[in-house]
This record gives sequence, C-alpha cells and structure tokens, in this order.
Amino acid sequence: MVQHDIRERVSVEDALASVANDLAGEFRLQPLLERILRSSVELLGCRSGSICLVDQVNQTYRKEIDLDEGCQAGRVFSLNEGSTGAVVRAGKPVIFDHYSMVPHGHIRPDEPRFLRAVIGVPITLRTNLIGALIVFADTDTQRFDAGDAELLQRFATHAAIAIANSRLHQETSERAKAAAVAAERERAMLEIHDSFGRGLATVALRIAEAQAAVGHGDDPSGCLVEAQQAAQSTMDEGRRAVWGLGPEGTAERSLEASIGLELDWVQAASDLSGTFRVFGDPHPVARSVATQALRIVQESLTNVVQHARASCARVGLVYGSDGIAVIVEDDGCGFNAEASCRSGVGLPGLVARAAQVGGRVRIDSTPGWGTRIRADLPHDVVLASVDDRPRLRVVVVHPLPAMRAGLVQLLDSSEPGVQVVSQVAEGSSAVEAVRLMRPDVVLAGTRVPGTAGAQLLTELRAATPSAAVVGVIDPGTFDGDLREWAASGVRGFVQADVDATTLGRVVVGAARGDVLVFGEVLAQLGGLPTMQGERLTEREAQVRQMLLRGLADKQIAFRLGISVRTVEKHVSSILRKAGLCSRTELLARAHSAPHPTT
Repeated sequence: MVQHDIRERVSVEDALASVANDLAGEFRLQPLLERILRSSVELLGCRSGSICLVDQVNQTYRKEIDLDEGCQAGRVFSLNEGSTGAVVRAGKPVIFDHYSMVPHGHIRPDEPRFLRAVIGVPITLRTNLIGALIVFADTDTQRFDAGDAELLQRFATHAAIAIANSRLHQETSERAKAAAVAAERERAMLEIHDSFGRGLATVALRIAEAQAAVGHGDDPSGCLVEAQQAAQSTMDEGRRAVWGLGPEGTAERSLEASIGLELDWVQAASDLSGTFRVFGDPHPVARSVATQALRIVQESLTNVVQHARASCARVGLVYGSDGIAVIVEDDGCGFNAEASCRSGVGLPGLVARAAQVGGRVRIDSTPGWGTRIRADLPHDVVLASVDDRPRLRVVVVHPLPAMRAGLVQLLDSSEPGVQVVSQVAEGSSAVEAVRLMRPDVVLAGTRVPGTAGAQLLTELRAATPSAAVVGVIDPGTFDGDLREWAASGVRGFVQADVDATTLGRVVVGAARGDVLVFGEVLAQLGGLPTMQGERLTEREAQVRQMLLRGLADKQIAFRLGISVRTVEKHVSSILRKAGLCSRTELLARAHSAPHPTT
C-alpha cells in the first residue's frame, strides 16, 4: 500500500512537472489546456472531462477543451447550467455522486455518464474565477473525494498560469505589431517629407531663377526645364520612398560618395560654400544605417538652404570602432532648438530616423550663432523590440483595491515600458513583496495601514536599497506627514487624482534617479527653505528657483545653457549652504518665507 502511494505521488509530480515544462515554452492556449486536461483526467483514472472559461460580464461560459464528452468544445452556455455553473456559484470545488444531481445539466438521462460521479474545481487568476476544470467518473461505482479535489486543483492552477501566459503573450504580440505598423508609417512619412521637401526646394529655387531671368530680359527656358526635371525627379523619389527602396543610387554608391553628392546639390542650388571631410578608416555599415545617415544629412542640408540664411555648411563623416557619426554645421541664424524639436516634422524626424536604427541625434543651436547637428549611429541596426526591452518593475502599495487597480491601469495606458509586478494593501506585505520582486519603483499611498511613513520607507529601503519610492498623497494626509516622508528619502510625490502622463513621467524619472516633487505638492510643503547661512550666488538662486518649479537637472541645464554636471555642483552648493544632506530634505524643510536671501 505504501509503495502504491509513493508510485502515485511520483506519477502526480511527473505529470505536474511535464505540464510546467510545457508552460515554459508554449504560449498557444489550446494545446496547453488540452495537455492539462488530459493529464488530470488520466491521473484520476478517468477518460472524460472539460475545461471551460467563464465570462462573468455576460454570465456565460465557453467549453474550450472537451475529452469524450459529446464534442461540445466551442459552445457557450449560461452560468445557471452544468457543472461549470455549479463551480462558479459555489466558488470552490464541487463533487456530485451522480451527474443527475447537477442543476440544468447537459447530459441526457439515457447516456451512461448521467448516473456517474462528476467533480469540478475553479480556475482562479489572482482573485478572479475565470474558469472551471471538470472530470467525469469512468464507471458507475467510482466516487471522488477531497483528495481528488486537491489534486485537480493543482492542475487548475497550471491552467490559470497557461491562460495568464497566453494572454500576456497575445498582448505583447499585439503591441509589437502596433509598434511595427507605427514604425513603418513613420518611415514612410519621413521618407516622403525628405523627398518632397528637398525636391520642392530645388523647384522653388529654379523658378525663382527663371523669374530673375525674365526680369533681366534673359531667356528663362533653361531654368524652367531644370525645374521640370527636378519636379519629375521628386515624384520618382517619392514613389521610391513609399515602397521603402531608399534614395536612388544608394545601393551602388558608398556612403561618403552619396553625402558628397548631397553637398554638391547644396552648392548648386544655393550660394552656400560647403566642405566635406571623412575621418577614420571607412568600413562597411548596414544599408539601412547608411540610408538613415544619408537622409539625416539630406534633411539637415535642406534646412540649411531653406531656413538658416547661412554662407557656409560643413559636413563630416566619422568612422569609429562602435559606429559612425554624421555631422552637419552651418554659420546661419540659428534657432530655439527646444521649441523647434517639439513641433513640425524636420527636426523630430532626424531624431526618429536615428532611433529607427538604434542611434541618437544631438542638436545644438543658438540664435545668431549657427547650428550643429550630430547623429551617432551603430554599424548595424539595433532595434529595441517590445519583447527584448527591459521593463521597469513597479510594486503598488495602497489599502484601496480600486486605487491599486486605477494606478495599474494608468501606468499600463501611459508607459508600455513599465510592468506592475505586485499589488499589496498594507506595509508588512509591501516589504515582503519588495524583498521578493526587487522592483525599480514602489508607488505607495501616504496612508498605508500598519506602519508610519518614515518607518515604511526605512523598511522598504532595507529590503531593496535600489528601489525608488514615490508617494501617492491620499486625502486627509497632513503636511507634517509629507515632510516626514520627504525627510525619509521619498523620491517624489503625486496627487491621488494624478493623470496617466504625469504618473508615467514620475515613475520613469524616479527609476532614473530624478527627484520629482511637482509644483502643487511643493506649494503644499511650503516651498523651498530660506538660506540662513552663506548667501547664494545669482546662478545658484536661478537653479533653486527651477527646483521650485519641479524641473530635473537636464531641464535646468538646458534652460540655463550649462552642463548637467554644473547644475549638480550648484545643487550641492545650495545644500551645503543650507546645511542639508539631500534634495528631499531641502523640500521637507521648506517653509513659507517670502523670498530667500541671494
């Protein structure tokens, strides 16, 4: 008898291990559910059973998998019917010694299974009952007991995992497809913009030359012919762009030769003088990278001709060990880079082009002092796919289930790169969840039961020192509690009615190391403290004022025209003069003094 029990346990564990192994590499739902159902039926010594998925909204269930039970797979029934309906109503395992006892059953009285036993267990995902696993006895005398229910429940747990994995894989695939469609649309838009923008610039210049010729009494026909040829070339190039063929001739010419021809076009189409230099040892790059590099140069030079009012353009191509760089400089009128990059197609298009192959673009421009554009690109395409990109891990801590669900939904809608790995309701559970899940960010309500704010932050930091904590200000939170949170090292605050965009920005910024306290929260804390020690310099006062507005170091650096490292030095000086140790302490000790001494 003991040996029989041992063999039975080994058989159960082998079956569960086999199912778990299938889960690791299979995302198709139907094959997984069929394997789970077949294994559970066989271990109970039976041949007949089914797995059904429940639609609570419509109060129905659908038979997904059916073994020797009348081939009803795919049919939909009311939750008032059958074994699955009984499981849903009970919310726990159910056992009937005869199927005839099942309310509104589907097996006819003349069928053998009508007088046989049946057992059903719920399939639960988190706290939601999403389905049922049903097994029918194989003989008239077979009965089921609590041990059978426990065994069947273990297989139902694997069914829940299979369903969750399948749904996540489906969502990821849909996002990847949507991202691919968006990327292709962006590529086509940028190609058409480049082709028509450059071509129409040439047409406009030739027509202007024709008008000038007429004004001087000269024959304009030559200029008009060139304008016609440029228009035809533009249409041809536009068609190539739509079909993704790239600029004409790029497959036959080297990258440096193609860039040289573009500079020749600039000099022929305008009064610009141009220089082109190649640095480093030329080596092959992927065609898609070369195409984007050439397009970036084309768009940059087109902008120089149309907008810069420059006399000189310089182009550089740098071959490095990790990739290539293309540089376009001019001595024109310059522009406000921040404002221009937020609108239009041209400059944002440069950034998008580089991103399509895993590169980046830097645009430096000062009104009256010209512009410098540098694109750093890899040798080959480096695409960050939805599946491969590391996602920021977030733990949500809040006593209200609706609030937890709302935060998760906001993050899901605003930040695809964020994954909520755990949701908990109280402080002790939060510490354990953080220790196990090791998140990048913890979103915690300021009135979490079971522990004070300072104590909770201390315990969270001890569990995972690298996790950034962001406080969600619950109604009724006192200002003193917020200062206590800030003094304890919270990375930022958001209001309970925060919108999706702001919440996503806070989570990403906190994970990146920024200190994020937005204006209305800063006002609630009383503003920045008055400096009682050494006087601040004018620049330090400017930096502090921008901290008051909730700007990050990079934003402050851009607005003041200084480096991020210089901003960090100013912040350190501000903290030293205030006798403080951290930015959060700076905010925590804020009070309502009218103006600091500068």
